[in-house]
Amino acid sequence: MINTYFGARIKDSHTINVAIFSDYHKPDDSPINLFINDTIVEKLTISRQSYFNGLVIFECKTKDPLTLGNNYTVVIKDFGIAPLNMEDFLNFPNFDKEFTYNGDDLGFNYSKESTTFKIWAPLASGVYILIRKNKSESFKSYPLTRGEKGVYSIALDGDYDGYCYRYRVINNGISIITTDPYAKASSVNGKDSCVIDFSKTNIDLNEDKLPKLRNENDAIIYELNVRDFTIHPNTDIENKGKYLGLAEKNRKTSQNNPCGLDYLKWLGITHVQVLPIYDFKTVDELNPDKSYNWGYDPQQYFVPEGSYSLEPDNPYSRIIELKKMVAALHKEGIKVNMDVVFNHVYEEQFSVFQRVVPGYYFRKRRNGTLCNGSFCGNDLDTKKPMVRKMIVDACKYWMKEFGIDGYRFDLMGIIDVETMKEVVKECRLIKPDCMIYGEGWDMNTELPSTEKTTINNSFKVPEIGFFNDVYRDIVRGKNEGNEAGYCLGNVNYREGFKFAFQGSAVDYCYQPRFLSANQSINYVECHDNRTLYDRIKACYGDNRDEDILETVKLINGIIALSYGVSFYHAGQEIGLTKFGVDNSYNKGDKYNQFDWSVLDKRFELAKYFQTLISFKKELLKSNKYLKEEISKNISFENLENGGLIIKIQDFNENYEHALLCINPTFNKLHIQLDDYHNVVLASAGANLKSTIYIKNVILGPHELNVFVKERKIS
Repeated sequence: MINTYFGARIKDSHTINVAIFSDYHKPDDSPINLFINDTIVEKLTISRQSYFNGLVIFECKTKDPLTLGNNYTVVIKDFGIAPLNMEDFLNFPNFDKEFTYNGDDLGFNYSKESTTFKIWAPLASGVYILIRKNKSESFKSYPLTRGEKGVYSIALDGDYDGYCYRYRVINNGISIITTDPYAKASSVNGKDSCVIDFSKTNIDLNEDKLPKLRNENDAIIYELNVRDFTIHPNTDIENKGKYLGLAEKNRKTSQNNPCGLDYLKWLGITHVQVLPIYDFKTVDELNPDKSYNWGYDPQQYFVPEGSYSLEPDNPYSRIIELKKMVAALHKEGIKVNMDVVFNHVYEEQFSVFQRVVPGYYFRKRRNGTLCNGSFCGNDLDTKKPMVRKMIVDACKYWMKEFGIDGYRFDLMGIIDVETMKEVVKECRLIKPDCMIYGEGWDMNTELPSTEKTTINNSFKVPEIGFFNDVYRDIVRGKNEGNEAGYCLGNVNYREGFKFAFQGSAVDYCYQPRFLSANQSINYVECHDNRTLYDRIKACYGDNRDEDILETVKLINGIIALSYGVSFYHAGQEIGLTKFGVDNSYNKGDKYNQFDWSVLDKRFELAKYFQTLISFKKELLKSNKYLKEEISKNISFENLENGGLIIKIQDFNENYEHALLCINPTFNKLHIQLDDYHNVVLASAGANLKSTIYIKNVILGPHELNVFVKERKIS
C-alpha cells in the first residue's frame, strides 16, 4: 500500500505550507521548487519544520508575493508535483476589498451580434466556456480572460440564442465542469446553462392592475404550492400541476364551484405566497410524477423550476409559462410573494458555488467544519459580500423580470441583519409596497446572536415581518404534543391571547416582540407541520367533526381580525387534512394536494371565509398597526367560562366601535350588551349590510360574533 501524501497550501502571500506524510524522509539537500504555469520560479526557502506522528510540515517562504490567477505547483524530487491550494487566500484580511465585484453583468448578456459571458472566480487559474448549439454537436471551448476583481469574461461574436453552455473552472490545479451561478435559463434538470433572447419572453405582467398596499396589516396572504393547488382530479383544470394550470380562468369543480385562479379571486385574498418556484434539485423535470418535493433544496437561484413547465427541455417555456401565471394572478389584483431559500443549498459539495469558488460561499465553524443550522448540511455565509450580492441580485431579478411582489425567507434567522436590510432597500426601490418577511427562528449557526435576522432582533429591521410562533401557540397550541391553545378551549391562555391579538406589539402581560403589528405574521397553519384540522382533531378526538370545523371557522375569523398580517395555508379555510402527517415535504399528492372534492362538500365553510375576507377589507378601513394606536383603541372584557369581548374603536368612520365576542369553549355563553348593536359577523358569515340588531346574545360553542355600534351623525 502506498503510504505517502504530499500537499501544499498557501498560508499568506509569501508563505506556503508543504506537508509530507511518508516513511521516506525528504533529504536535506532536496529542494522544494515553486512553478508557475509549468515554469520554475524559485527554490523555496524553508523557514521552519514541524513534525507530528510521521507528518512533516515545511513552512516555506517566497521572494515575490503569491497572487491569484496563476497556476502554482510545488515540486520535490522523489515526491512529484502538488498543486498549490489557494483557498486560504479567502481568509486574507484584504480579500473582500480586492475581490468584491459590484457589477450587474454576471451571467450572460445577449444581443444578436454578440454575447458576453462573465463569471466571478477569483481563486481560479483558468476558466473556459464550453458551448454548443444543440445536443448533436460537440462543445466548443474558448478561454475566458481574467479581469479585475477575479471576474473572467469573454465576448463571442454572432447570434448565440438557444445555445447551451458550461464552464470548465481550474481551481487548485483541479479542473471541474460546472454550470453558471448566474444562469437565467437552463436545460432540463439543470444540466446546462442556456443563452436566451429575453425579448422573446416579454409579456404584460399586469402590474398596473395591482392595488397599492397601505401597510402590511391590509395583507391577506394565502400560501400554496403550484402543483398541489391544481393537481387534484376533481376539476376541469387542463394543465394540472403546472404554472399554466394556475393561470386558467373559468374552471370549475365537479359540483360547479370555482377552482384554481377563479377560486383565489372569489376568496378575495390580496397575496398568493408560492412555495419555491426557482429550480430545485430532487424532482426529475422530465418525470415529475415519479417524485415529489416542495422545493426547499435549491439548485439554481435565477432559473424557474422546470417540473411545473409543459416543456422542461425548452429553456424558454418555463420562463414564459411562469410569467403567464404571474400575469394572470396580477390581472385579478392578486400579488405574488415568492418563497426563497437563501439559508442553504442542496449538497454543498456538488453545488455550483463550491465548484466555482471552493470554500467561499458556506459558513464554517471555528474549527473549519461546515455550519449546519439549517439541518440541511450547510449554511450560506450571507455576511460574505459576494453571497450577499447574489441574494440581493436574485431578489431584484425576480421582481424586475417576473413581477414578483414580495419574498418569504425560509429560515431567515440564518441570514444576517445587514443582508436583509439590503434586500429591503433594493427591493423597495423597485416596488415600494413589496412585502419582505420570513422565519425568524434562532438557529444554531456560527453568527453572533446580535447579527441574526431573528424575532429577537425584530427591532433592528422594522420593515421586515416575522412568522409569529407565539401567536400560533397561544391561539391554536404548540406544534409538539396536543395541548390546546385558547381558541381550542384552554382558557388559561386568555391573557396571552390578548397579547397575541394585539400583534404581539403592545406591552401586555408579555414584553412586545415587535415594534409594530406590521411585523407580526399571524398564522396557525403553513406548509410545515400538521394542518389546523389535524391539530384540532388530535386535541378533540375523532368523533367531534362538527366541533372541529366550527373551531376552524373561529380561528380563521380571529386571524382576519387580529392586528398584524393575516396568513392562511391553502385548504385551511375548509379544514383540509394531511391525515396527521407532520412533515409532508416529500410525501406526494395524497398528503399535499388541495382536495377540491372537500371544497364541494364544505362549500359553506369557503363561503364563510370569503365573507370574512370581504368583511376585513370593508370594516377595517383605518386599520392600525402602531402599538400606541392599538393600545389606545382596544379594551377587553372577560366573560364567564373563559369567554372574551374585545372592544375596538376608531377603525371605520361609520362606527363608534365594534365588539368581538369570542367563545372558545364547548358551552354556550349568554351575553348582555349595554345597548343594541348591529350583528355583522355570526356563524353563517359576515354581512356589513345586516339589519339585525341585538342586545341579548347567545354565543354558541366555538363561535365568533362581531357587533358594531353605528356612529351618530350630529
